[in-house]
Amino acid sequence: MVNFQAVEQIEHILDQILQSGVHELDLLRQLYLFRAGMPFIELIEACTVENGTILRLEPTAEETYLRRSQTAIQQGRVMKFVPASGAATRMFKSLLAVLSNEEDLSFALLKERANKQSDYKFALHFLTNIRSFAFFQSLSQRLKRDGHDIEECLEKEQLRRVLEYVVEESGLGYAQLPKGLIEFHSYEHGEIRTAFAEHIVEALEYTSDGTKAAHVHFTVSPEYIDRVETHLERLRAVYRKNDSNLEIILSEQKTSTNTIAVTQENEPFLTDDGLHFRPAGHGALLENLNDSGADIAIIKNIDNVVPDRLKPMTYRYKRVLCGLLVELQEQIFLYLHRLEQQEQSLSELRAIAQFAQERLFIDAFSDDVQANESKFKKALFDVLNRPIRVCGMVKNAGEPGGGPFIVRSRDALKSLQIVESAQIDLSNPVQKRIFDSSTHFNPVDVVCGLRNYKGEQFNLLDFRDDETGFISVKSSNGRELKALELPGLWNGSMAHWNTVFVEVPSDTFHPVKTINDLLKPEHQAQNSVMR
Repeated sequence: MVNFQAVEQIEHILDQILQSGVHELDLLRQLYLFRAGMPFIELIEACTVENGTILRLEPTAEETYLRRSQTAIQQGRVMKFVPASGAATRMFKSLLAVLSNEEDLSFALLKERANKQSDYKFALHFLTNIRSFAFFQSLSQRLKRDGHDIEECLEKEQLRRVLEYVVEESGLGYAQLPKGLIEFHSYEHGEIRTAFAEHIVEALEYTSDGTKAAHVHFTVSPEYIDRVETHLERLRAVYRKNDSNLEIILSEQKTSTNTIAVTQENEPFLTDDGLHFRPAGHGALLENLNDSGADIAIIKNIDNVVPDRLKPMTYRYKRVLCGLLVELQEQIFLYLHRLEQQEQSLSELRAIAQFAQERLFIDAFSDDVQANESKFKKALFDVLNRPIRVCGMVKNAGEPGGGPFIVRSRDALKSLQIVESAQIDLSNPVQKRIFDSSTHFNPVDVVCGLRNYKGEQFNLLDFRDDETGFISVKSSNGRELKALELPGLWNGSMAHWNTVFVEVPSDTFHPVKTINDLLKPEHQAQNSVMR
């Protein structure tokens, strides 16, 4: 007897797959990866200044790169690319945890629990210094709209109401909004800037071309795209007054990059609506970058911005990294044209290989390859004709983030990679020792060359390592599931790019991972924060 209910469910699932845009082969590959597991990356050595794999530039070299970058910027080659589609929920994790407990909140209660519970300590610091946040005025106005006075709320210790108006949609709704819409910085002349605004100010400085047009690309969550567009239109109006033009591109993370969730037994996770698909992390944005049409893209996280007084250091080193990339491109393109158009002697091929080894840290030419001119030429062409990235690295001061390492790929070749701790077998004492020896980490400060020697766009998907994603444990409606993240945008998604690491000052990196990070001196107009 036919089970029509089962048939209907299968038909619904098939229709759901078609509607999702996820290709059937990608779906099968994802299920295979859950069953097979993600292989660990093999670390050979940490990249350091001492072993030469992280460049420490001399001032004279920096000045040369500054001039080179300015030419590229004036030609309109440079675009800023900012992943900004994630919600700010993690920034407010501690405040949400405190609010989840049904209890009256007072300063006395917060102080009592602060010594033992970090969430209460966080909330106490937040509320004690709430007047120091750039969004304090907006919060006050939102409370006033509903008949409440913020000073009275604080005086009478109606602290739950204050916190709710910060995080919930009835107030500012900050815990659900994209980080870009949160008011980060206030200025003495009364201007309040969101993270989006600060990124635009930066873009005007180091992407403005000869026509004074600045180029910036934000990725945005589809549910907030209308609100973001409205906000950015207001910003356009502000900066048009300064005789500047803004070319702002918004793109959404494609649903076709979503990945299927599975049970602990690696079977498809089913809900009443059928299969459960999830966004696949920032690695999914490789397609957005691929579609951007950019020549040179400067990638920077949405939360890594500072007030104007600290921006000059950022401006300088964005240009320095860009100038180094332009210099490398010019030499690589020259070699590629030669390899394509004319015969090269063995000594000339070896000179190109020396450049690849010394400047790009490519060690892919065996004695067997070098003994055969045609093989040698093809190998050189293949390794040089790739996207290139120049990555800023700051000294490791305990911040989370991927580190720079020399790794061994599955074909036994060495390469420079940005590696996350989740990609490493830390139970292996040798691998843990190498990981712990790392001196620097990547603050998502990456300048990318996305076109080849003919000026054509690379297909960036051809240079991704599909086996460098992450499998994590999540939950949905109280049920545990396993989720798959695609190779990270600046990790496995760029695994087969040519890579150069450069030390940059720590002052170029001031991220806002929690809302209380905005109370740090570098994010304050003046130091009015209580410790």
